[in-house]
Order: sequence, then C-alpha cells, then structure tokens
Amino acid sequence: MAQKDWKKSVVYQIYPKSFNDTTGNGEGDLKGIIEKLDYIQYLGVDYIWLTPVYESPMNDNGYDISNYLKINERFGTLEDFETLISEAHKRDLKVMIDIVINHTSTEHEWFKEAIRSKDNPYRDYYFFKPSQDGPPTNWESKFGGNAWQYDEKTDEYYLHLFDVTQADLNWDNEAVRQALYDVVNHWIEFGVDGFRFDVINLISKGEFKDSPKIGKEFYTDGPHVHEYLHELNRHTFGDKDMMTVGEMSSTTIDNCIKYTKSDRQELSSVFNFHHLKVDYVDGEKWSNAKLDFLKLKEILMDWQVGIYEGGGWNAIFWCNHDQPRVVSRFGDDSTEENRQASAKMLAIALHMLQGTPYIYQGEEIGMTDPHFDSIQQYRDVESRNAYDNLKQQGKDESEILTILGQKSRDNSRTPIQWTSGEQAGFTTGTPWIDIPNNAQYINVEAAIENKTSVLHTYRELIRLRHEHDIITYGDIEPLYMEHPQLFMYRRNYDGQTWLVVANFSKEAVKLPEDINRQGTVIIQNGTIENGEISPFGAIVIDVQ
Repeated sequence: MAQKDWKKSVVYQIYPKSFNDTTGNGEGDLKGIIEKLDYIQYLGVDYIWLTPVYESPMNDNGYDISNYLKINERFGTLEDFETLISEAHKRDLKVMIDIVINHTSTEHEWFKEAIRSKDNPYRDYYFFKPSQDGPPTNWESKFGGNAWQYDEKTDEYYLHLFDVTQADLNWDNEAVRQALYDVVNHWIEFGVDGFRFDVINLISKGEFKDSPKIGKEFYTDGPHVHEYLHELNRHTFGDKDMMTVGEMSSTTIDNCIKYTKSDRQELSSVFNFHHLKVDYVDGEKWSNAKLDFLKLKEILMDWQVGIYEGGGWNAIFWCNHDQPRVVSRFGDDSTEENRQASAKMLAIALHMLQGTPYIYQGEEIGMTDPHFDSIQQYRDVESRNAYDNLKQQGKDESEILTILGQKSRDNSRTPIQWTSGEQAGFTTGTPWIDIPNNAQYINVEAAIENKTSVLHTYRELIRLRHEHDIITYGDIEPLYMEHPQLFMYRRNYDGQTWLVVANFSKEAVKLPEDINRQGTVIIQNGTIENGEISPFGAIVIDVQ
C-alpha cells in the first residue's frame, strides 16, 4: 500500500492475551495470532495493531513495560514476533505495535537505577520531588489515589499518573528522548509498519503545583508536547512509509489538528475519547448512567467537522481494550434480533464517517459485555480499585456490580469466541478471564457461515471504504442534530452525495419528510416501509 493511500486503511486491534491460545495456559500468544492471520485477511483489513507484547510484570496488562526490546515470554519469543510480521506481510497485512513512552514499569532498569541514589544519572529520567508535608501536589492518578508515591530509601516522591508501578518519564531530559527514539528505531529496523503511541499527549509536564481539580491541566497537551512529537517524527518514522496514531487523553480539536496536520510532521492520526464519555455523570466514569444520545451526536459531529476543516486526521472507533463492548453499551444485547440489528447499525453509522476505522477483536461478530455478577470475575486493576473506592463511598454491592458491568475495561477483554465448543475455541486450558455464556451462538465460525451476520456487514463496509473515495475524502454535513432517535449525515465529494441514516432506537422511527432519499442503496440494515426505518435500522444511499 503506497503512502498516499494510507488514509483508506482499516485497522484491526488485537489484544494478544485474549486472542488465541496455542499452549493451553489460558492466555493468548503470538503463535495464536499467526494461526488466525487467514481469518484477519478474510475480514479485509489493512493493518493489525497489537497491544504491548514487551517484557512486563503485567500489572496493567503490558502497559507497564520493563524492557522495550524484549518480548514477554508469556506471549512467545522474538522469533515468533519476527514470524508474525513475515506471515502478515505475505497476506498484505501491515503490523502496528503499541508503545508506551510516557512511563515505564518500576521494574525497568532505568527506574531501578533511579532509586539507587539521588545522584544517579537515571534519577532525572523520572520525576522525583522532595516534600516534607506528604505528596508534592494533590494530583490524582488515573487509577485512583494520589499520583505521587513515596520512596523511603531516597526520601522523595516519584510521579505516576497511572498505576503506582508505572513511573512517568521526564521528557525534558534530552537523554530520555534519545533513548526512546532509539527504541522506536529498533522496532522500525525490525520490520514493523506503524506505531500506536499510548497517552502520548501527556509527555510534557508543566508546572508542579496543586490543582483545583485533579491536576490534568498541568500535564495534558503540555507546553512542549508538539515540539517533542515533531522531534520524535524527525528522528524516527518521519521519512518512512508508516502510519502512526497517538492516544490523546482529555485533548482538544485544535491540538489534534496540530498533532496530525501533515505539514507539522508530528503524527498521522489521533484517538480521542470524548464520544465515549456520554454515559458518564459530570465526567465521572464510575457511575450508573445511560447514553446521552444527543451529546454523542454533538461530539462526533464537532470532531468530524472540526478535524476535516482544520486539515487533520482522526481515528474513528467504538471499541478498544479499555472500553465496554459497543453493542451492549450503545446498542441492545437483550435479544438476539436486537443484538444483530444494533451491532450492524452501529458499524454502518461509524464506518461512513471520515477517519481511519479501528475494529476491536470480536466487535466484528457483535460480541457483548460478559455481564459478570461477582467482583471475583474481574481482573483489571482499575476496576478492582474502583470497586474498593465505591465501597468506601458507601455504595452497596449490587449497585457497584451494575456500574462495573457498564464501565469496566474487562468487558472488552474476555477471549474472542471462535467456536461454539469448549472455551469458545480460545484455549484447551482454563482461560485467564471467564468467557461469556453466549459463545455457543456468538462466535466466528457461526458468523462466517451466516451470510447475514454482523461479520459480513463489517466485510462489506471495509470493501466500500477501499473502493469509494467519498468515504475517505468527502466532507461531512450533519443533519437533524436534535432528532432524539436518528443519527443522520451526508458525505459530499466530487459532485457525489451519500446520505447516512441510523436509527438508535428499538422502535421503528418515521423519517423526516423533507429529506431526499431517492437514489441507489449502498448498504442497508433493516427496512424502510411507509416512511419508517425499522428498529436499529441503518441505510446509506447515493442520492440523485
């Protein structure tokens, strides 16, 4: 695929631990991914993105890296990874790897050196601060609690915006930046085709002082972040045929245009999560709240129009390893009919937007949240911390489990359901996390055989993106933004107009009478009869 065409790509995200286990130990591995490359090729995507497979104590499922240059032996060997890249390339699949350069594990050699003494040269690789009165600031960790951890040996605190075992790196230190560029270049030389940079807009910290909130105004889109990303680009992937995407925490449209505008030489594209906070209460994730549909449309369209007009580029997605399954979240998995209809509708609504689509493993077959009923079934550190915090707030067990059932990252981390057989065909052993009970009828094998399945809708959407430039390059025109059930927009390009209509309701909904829907149907889920679109119906029309 030539560089000029990368914007037409579709990416498939793999969470290796839950993808396919070839050893019987209950956890997925690199050989398991190799074994399923034919399936991924069948789906039709262009890239696979692997969440971290580096050496790690796995306190945050691999996002706590202890050695950037080694493969975690629980996933396999360096030779396995080399084979994966080679076999992917044989199938015209490119490989994007996830890399965490905002922080390292406290098991990393750099950090082990840093805590030896205050005058160790690696000390300045991290943020250590003295304080006589407790933590240096009141900043909160993303995983709960204060973001500073006391180191008794050197009588100072180190910064960890995430888990206590994930110490933030000091990008103001030129030696740190060069060491990280060396890491990126190592993997470029190894043969990878792209990078996903974890929480990359947090790398530049500003002032260290107390915050009226949780501190994120001092480190989000910080003072030198664009400078550092431009430097990263110039020293590593900038002159290569590579696609990059930055995960952006609590960012802005203006910053994301700067991150991705090609003449600024920073990143290819960005992930933002504003549209996935529309079931929060006053910004609080751990709450029992439902979808604010009008807010969802407003955020999606603000970003679509804003990024397009600013000349930037966005990643578009419903799901990933940190988000619940979208069919359970914004669709309806209460019946099999509604699950299939809403999964297809959500796919069409998203994949007709501008940007690079990311499909998270299992999304393409309409996998649901597992609906766990016990805290013992959860594995995620963030979820377990939230459980403890909600307990301390006085909430009862039932309410806490309801909240976790809506918001936990473990909702998306259950193994892919390959077959209706033992352990859904994922492992011959005991899976590291429970498999949902619906694997008997929601699985890849059944989805391939059923030509009206969710899977075949995804395959068609990928084909359409590859073949029709209007999806990639067309502008976007929001329609009927105040409609309480319909998500509608037009795509316009080179004299052509496509109308997209998606019904987010479990009821049939009357279409606006003044909308022109005469033309050729491009893709359709459900029906339009007597001016009404069926429950969870969606249609794309090339209007005349």
